[in-house]
Amino acid sequence: MELQITATSPEHPASLLDLPWHIPLEEWPDEHLIPLPRGISRHVVRFAQAGGEIVAVKEVGEWAAVREYGLLRDLDRLTVPAVDALAVVTGRTDEHGEPLEPALITRHLVGSQPYRSMFETTMRPGTIRRLLDALAVLLVRLHLAGFAWGDCSLSNTLFRRDAGAYAAYLVDAETGQIQPRLTSGQREYDVEVARVNIAGELMDLEASGSLHPSVDPVLFGQAIVERYRELWHELTRQSVYPLARRHAIDQRVRRLNDLGFDVAEMQIERSPDGDTVTFVPKVVDAGHHQRQLLRLTGLDAEENQARSLLNDLETWMATQDDYAPGDPLGARPEVLAHRWVRDVFRPTVRMVPRELRGATDTAQIYYELLEHRWRLCERAGHDVGLEATVEDYIRTAAAHRPHG
Repeated sequence: MELQITATSPEHPASLLDLPWHIPLEEWPDEHLIPLPRGISRHVVRFAQAGGEIVAVKEVGEWAAVREYGLLRDLDRLTVPAVDALAVVTGRTDEHGEPLEPALITRHLVGSQPYRSMFETTMRPGTIRRLLDALAVLLVRLHLAGFAWGDCSLSNTLFRRDAGAYAAYLVDAETGQIQPRLTSGQREYDVEVARVNIAGELMDLEASGSLHPSVDPVLFGQAIVERYRELWHELTRQSVYPLARRHAIDQRVRRLNDLGFDVAEMQIERSPDGDTVTFVPKVVDAGHHQRQLLRLTGLDAEENQARSLLNDLETWMATQDDYAPGDPLGARPEVLAHRWVRDVFRPTVRMVPRELRGATDTAQIYYELLEHRWRLCERAGHDVGLEATVEDYIRTAAAHRPHG
């Protein structure tokens, strides 16, 4: 059987052909290898230089390699944090014609580390909690996308610093499966596997003297269960609010942002009598809001600005009589967005005197007004409205901001 490389893009086969596929991966010469920290794996894994990038090469059976390659590509389409699958190499033979195991090739995640290399210096308990928080967020994202992991653990995860926190990426998908929707039993099985695996991994660190003495492996294993359930509840629960308490939706969205999730859109339904709003959030990866706001309104804003403006747009749309999602007779979102820009966004920004706005762009002005309204609503316990917000903003916040 001839060597075959199945790759995600045309340039990868050419760069991969230079690697010594006729040699068992464990014996590859140093000239092809990159000395990066590797996690624990049941398979042989090496980092190598292929063309202009670093790749991770894992020897694994053909069926498993092809299956995992497909799962990683599916996760990429679902925008779930995971390593990128580049290729599967089959038909390998040594110099005597004896078959060698196929290989799965993924792109090295720049800046990432396996958990064991992070524990080479003893981690403080607070840092370990942030690490587990990142893993809980990853598990929730996988479950929201319909992916049952089957082997959630620190060993099957890569971590990358994200400001003061960590971001977690799935690195081993061979035990996983994707379904349209996971059952509670499937999710709970994953969470229980995570609890047992993490407690065991921390016990191994404890035995080697690499774990902070105040860390209890069993309690920290249980902590990820509690964190997961907190996240899942907040992300999937349905909320019903009085129509007059629009700021309550802002509170819910801010809690989700604080938990590390961006809200892509909100499924909002009004009750038949128009007195209440039912709210279910939908979460996505970062960068969505800029694209969505530009598409709907033509406003070009930074990501945090766009998030706030879209949240305001969504809650405003729920108050419109012709807002009827799924109803062909209802106004299209683009029409409502245009109306919001014309009737809400522009008039509100213009209420702020030009000399106070200075050179600040309109998206930032409106964002500051929304933040100011949020603080006023929190103090008042009800929605104070934009007009009162602008008056207070002019009197206080804007007057102290540098102009020009």
